[in-house]
Amino acid sequence: MSFTSIVKNEISKIDSNEMEYIAELSALFRNIGVIDKTIKIISENASVARRIFNLVKDLYQINAKVTVRKGYNFTKSYYYILEIGSSVETILNDLSIMKDEVFQPIPMEYIIDDGETERAYLRGLFMAVGSVNDPKKSRYHLEFVVDDRDYAKFIKKLLNKYLLNSKIIMRENKYMIYIKEAEKISDFLRIIKASSAVLYFEDIRIYRDHKNMTNRLNNCEQANVDRTILTATNQVNDIKIIKSIGALDLLDDKIKTVALYRLKYPDASLNELSEIISLETGSRITKSGLYHRFKKITLLADKIRNK
Repeated sequence: MSFTSIVKNEISKIDSNEMEYIAELSALFRNIGVIDKTIKIISENASVARRIFNLVKDLYQINAKVTVRKGYNFTKSYYYILEIGSSVETILNDLSIMKDEVFQPIPMEYIIDDGETERAYLRGLFMAVGSVNDPKKSRYHLEFVVDDRDYAKFIKKLLNKYLLNSKIIMRENKYMIYIKEAEKISDFLRIIKASSAVLYFEDIRIYRDHKNMTNRLNNCEQANVDRTILTATNQVNDIKIIKSIGALDLLDDKIKTVALYRLKYPDASLNELSEIISLETGSRITKSGLYHRFKKITLLADKIRNK
């Protein structure tokens, strides 16, 4: 079962009050309803279909006709059609889908007049046209696909009221409102009260963040190792240039000591080399002190090269 289906199954079982149910149904009917003399609601999710059936029955005392049909591709084994043949006008007016027999692309304010009805509307929207990637299997992504530009803007505004940073793009003559940030996706799941889905999502997110941090640290460590090796190699080459013309013994004793220890320990970092020299000679030398002495060695080697 996909993560999207898991989320839809969870939120389809949430208990609410009548106004929240109406907000939820409004989003469902607006996005997956086919309106003619009857209302047909088509869903690929059995839990969503059951939710719609129960809400219509509880709110309007109507038993919708249910038809189950087998899909025609490999990803959708069945889809569910609910048909409502009575009280059509009353239902559409209640849900702010129609007004005076005119389709209303954006619901009236009374549908979502507080935080709880907004959350309910977003639940219905997700059950209708929402999907979210499984954080364990792919990149972070949550989306809704709708049929109208103004409606897409309305949804974006509603989502961003909760600071979800949603965006809109056009896709195949439809409009996709999407969220890419893991933290924002988690916030959305929390907003629609998908508590179990939030826990699952957060567990995976924490694991992925930890893994990414570990990889970054490993990469940084490797980069540091690479820089250490390159620096040490250059220092060894500089010392060999000086040694090749017999000038090593002419160096200041402190610089000569550093040069000899570098030849003896060609792979040591500056920190490691400073500890070795301090321990074996009894004269403390810092990493900074080593750096300045190697700088003098490099300057001398460059002069020899340029002659």
